[in-house]
Amino acid sequence: MQDRETLIIKIKDSKVLKLIYDLEDLNLIEIVGSDIKKPAKKLSELLSSSLSPEQAEKMHEELKQMRG
Repeated sequence: MQDRETLIIKIKDSKVLKLIYDLEDLNLIEIVGSDIKKPAKKLSELLSSSLSPEQAEKMHEELKQMRG
């Protein structure tokens, strides 16, 4: 195992936070202290695998019928 180093990084752009948390999710880095909460996942990401394609198609067809 390689030596571990602790760095203090000042974030200049909030877009970087997602990249940093992605690196943590890949177990490439570990966030040891932060006063920033991890951004919530988008609802579409949370629900992406909750329905089978067949269920989604059926619901889509029913929605089209209800809308007329």
